[in-house]
Amino acid sequence: MLRVVRMGLPCALWCMMPGMKRKLPISIQTFRKIREEGYYYVDKSPYALRLAREGGHYFLSRPRRFGKSLFVDTLKSLFEGTEALFRGLAIHDQWDWSVRRPVVRLSLASGSFATVDLLHSEIMARLEDVAEEHGITGRHDTAPARLRHMLASLHRLTGQRVVVLVDEYDKPILEVLASPDAAKANRDYLRGLYSTVKDSDEHIAFSFFTGVSKFSKVSLFSDLNNLSDITLKPAYSAICGYTDADLDTVFAAELEGVDRQALRRWYNGYCWLGDERVYNPQDVLRFFQEGQFDNYWFETGSPRFLVDMLLAGGLENPKLDGMLASDQLLSAFDADHIGTEALMFQSGYLTITDVQSGDGGQQYRLGYPNEEVRRSLNLSLLLAMTPSRIGSVGVPRELRAALQEHDFASVEDLFRRFLSSIPYNWHVRNNIADFEGYYASIFYICFMAAGFDVRAEDATSRGRLDMAVLFRGHVYLFEFKVVELAPEGGALAQLQERRYAEKYKAAGTSVHLIGVEFSREERNVVAFDVETVAE
Repeated sequence: MLRVVRMGLPCALWCMMPGMKRKLPISIQTFRKIREEGYYYVDKSPYALRLAREGGHYFLSRPRRFGKSLFVDTLKSLFEGTEALFRGLAIHDQWDWSVRRPVVRLSLASGSFATVDLLHSEIMARLEDVAEEHGITGRHDTAPARLRHMLASLHRLTGQRVVVLVDEYDKPILEVLASPDAAKANRDYLRGLYSTVKDSDEHIAFSFFTGVSKFSKVSLFSDLNNLSDITLKPAYSAICGYTDADLDTVFAAELEGVDRQALRRWYNGYCWLGDERVYNPQDVLRFFQEGQFDNYWFETGSPRFLVDMLLAGGLENPKLDGMLASDQLLSAFDADHIGTEALMFQSGYLTITDVQSGDGGQQYRLGYPNEEVRRSLNLSLLLAMTPSRIGSVGVPRELRAALQEHDFASVEDLFRRFLSSIPYNWHVRNNIADFEGYYASIFYICFMAAGFDVRAEDATSRGRLDMAVLFRGHVYLFEFKVVELAPEGGALAQLQERRYAEKYKAAGTSVHLIGVEFSREERNVVAFDVETVAE
């Protein structure tokens, strides 16, 4: 798409030109650059105003590529009093621009953190950069002492209390999660550094920490006990990300000819308990740039640690979509204890789909936020299950082609070949009682990666069906059995006896019963029986 580069217009004029196409701020995290160079900007200044007026110390967890760094940079520009950048924004006429505060910003988004010594070197280098920016001579050989000295000096020299902004506070821990000792060492180092914010409270007007994960206060912020967590505060649910209203106003010029329902299905759906669900900005911007749906956010960072953890846990993937979790479980994240619910939610692979209140407190129903995550995560699991990606990468394409033609023989052959390619050590991780769930998970992952509408353990009036797949007016009902566990009856017979098809026949859809039987000894499909009961 041709884009005209417009040079030299003040940002105030850009704010007065709705409907004109601007530059897409893909991966741009600098507030000044966006405002001065004619990029689209979704105004997040009302959130900055609310936080600044309340004052204190704040913490926000959001997935990667959601705009955390841009918001932190917006706060920096705001407290430093760069009024021209805020002209035309909601905050402009409500802020005292005569007050300028010194800002200490530490970004840990990049660097080498493989050991605690490397972490120390990176932190000291960043503190030195901040000291030079403010014309202060760095002192002391430890990071907490140097930061403490800097905060006191800035307060004394300017007469204004300091603003502390820490971006990607958890990156040094997340980067080494696969090495627990290194992760714990980095965590302990950072705990000492962050405690300085509490110790220097008399010199600090405001502090703001952002990151992907939400480490328990006991493990990382035990000394910073006055930190207010706004991660699940409804008032701040859209502090990062784009809402439908943002697309209608800010990006109206990009929406011509766009299927909004498809856009929502692919990229919307994230919820942090607010009234609106939000889009992933990376996805929306890349979609506007490329003009087609793709896994833009997912491809920017491989969730290898997450995939390995799910596979090592025995492949209960169907249970991820729809699991219940408490607030404590969503926060159960530490270097030596990583809860699956917390990791999936905080990294953006699951989101809150419903809230349930009871005597035991609130519980959150979790699910995939959108089509991109749903397909991409399952495809990553699929690719990780075999030594050769070649054996896995074609599975979604073959599966869609076979089901489109109702070629059940090809579907059976596809799964036989795929199961044969899975190494023996994957099978032996599962005892025989878990084997049916293991094979059901493999089928579920394959169909999800192919983009089908899949319902795992679908409830009917006559029992719980193992899996239903909906595709182009057809419904495929699957029942799975391990022959060593159920020699008395076949999977297809169970589908027939329990009359699972009745739920779908009433909707006028074509229904196909598919009974799949596995053998633990052969580690493969030994029966694949199909009956069409409604056309």
